[in-house]
Amino acid sequence: MTKILAFVTLTLVSLWAGVLQGLPSRYFQSRKHHELKAEHEPQFTEKYFTQTMDHFNFNSMGNGTYNQRYLITDKYWKKGYGPIFFYTGNEGDIWDFALNSGFITELAAQQRALVIFAEHRYYGKSLPFGQESFNIPQVGLLTVEQALADYAVMITELKQQLAAAACPVIVFGGSYGGMLSVYMRLKYPNIVAGALGASAPILSTAGMGDSRQFFRDVTSDFESYAPECKDAVRGAFQQLQELAEHQDYSRIQSEFSLCKTPSSPKDIHQLNGLLRNAFTLMAMLDYPYSTHFWGNLPANPVKMACDTMLSGSDLLVNLRNTAGIVYNSTGVLTCFDLYSLYIECADPTGCGLGFNSLAWDYQACTEIELCYESNNVTDMFPPMAFTEKDRELYCSKRWAVIPRPHWLKIQYWGDALSAASNIIFSNGDLDPWANGGVRKSLSSSLIAINISGGAHHLDLRESNDADPVSVINARKTEADLIARWVKMERTRLQQAGPKGVETRANRVLFQDQNRQ
Repeated sequence: MTKILAFVTLTLVSLWAGVLQGLPSRYFQSRKHHELKAEHEPQFTEKYFTQTMDHFNFNSMGNGTYNQRYLITDKYWKKGYGPIFFYTGNEGDIWDFALNSGFITELAAQQRALVIFAEHRYYGKSLPFGQESFNIPQVGLLTVEQALADYAVMITELKQQLAAAACPVIVFGGSYGGMLSVYMRLKYPNIVAGALGASAPILSTAGMGDSRQFFRDVTSDFESYAPECKDAVRGAFQQLQELAEHQDYSRIQSEFSLCKTPSSPKDIHQLNGLLRNAFTLMAMLDYPYSTHFWGNLPANPVKMACDTMLSGSDLLVNLRNTAGIVYNSTGVLTCFDLYSLYIECADPTGCGLGFNSLAWDYQACTEIELCYESNNVTDMFPPMAFTEKDRELYCSKRWAVIPRPHWLKIQYWGDALSAASNIIFSNGDLDPWANGGVRKSLSSSLIAINISGGAHHLDLRESNDADPVSVINARKTEADLIARWVKMERTRLQQAGPKGVETRANRVLFQDQNRQ
């Protein structure tokens, strides 16, 4: 087993420049966009769309509007004919998704598509009330329903502006964005011809599943690499707990390079959450090459973590150095500042910092159910419960709201999807979110694609020489299905013609374009 002590020496533990969260995109600030854009083609144009604040209450907020950011490229588009590939932005800055979803632009080049990445309301620069967006009651317009309506209105109006009324629309998304893509197809099938929901946990976030599943599956990734790795991690956390029980806080500070000496069980709980999240991130982002999406992670971080955990007999040192792979990849920081770098919230895997974290915390307090627990029996982490009652108490105090359990199941069908069509559910078997989604095909047009050796929405990332064959095959299947859906929708539009009536001129137009 390869040892990586040299790497560990260079990465003395400290915290990372952003904070880990449960659904991807909020973990870290990415590098400056102009640096990333130099590495990725095509370059997107940043624009703003005048969007309705409240789609469902005509007396609300004075029927105001806000500026919703979107990115667009027509580099590959066959104007007026090629499909529109629309990314349903999720919980973060839209540039981060656009620059890390290269499959969409690769597919656009093949299918001559227009590409649009739309930013989710209350994230990035799309703040309906500016700095006051997270005040009560203004934050109340942050809902899944409002976000979907934003996308439906944007698609409809941009199609008119771009003379693209006859262009089929396919939506794409990863994680929460993948959920939104699925919901768009369910809610607006008149606008969206098909959806690719990558790593979309539509079942677990609707309260349908086992609260132990997530951290059990995180554990499984490390155990699959080396069973003794799981034992080492569990043993390290047990040693930390023993020190805490003896109130040996000075040693805990020394072992974990904490900026301040812990002084209470609350501080230890905070440290446990921070350490647990390091393993969560490495499991989610266990890509076969280094990535810079949510910080700087090496190739195969689970392997590196396990090699570090097994590199010597001092388990606390090993745990500290393993966390350093995530939290201090640059080696710049010198200590953990627990309460400024990690904030416990309604998502037990973390909500991060800044406005994006406030938005996600509110969503986790209202519609998105994330009542996951670790218990040290089915997983390798300390017992840390987060029940529906815990969620209710926290959310009532923080946002003056009471969560509505199972609302997403009622509103977006849960697992009763048989009446739907033209949706791809893709999941990688290394992703701890995978078993919260759809893993089996439900019909000939509700297709589950399981990617062996795939991490969190690996299929949305651009092609890489290190890609496993499984994701190469998955992308080909996705491309073929999407091409079929585009063709079907084009035929439907051709037969309908303007205003739903087939015309000779419309038939001739499509025939001419098909011959090109």
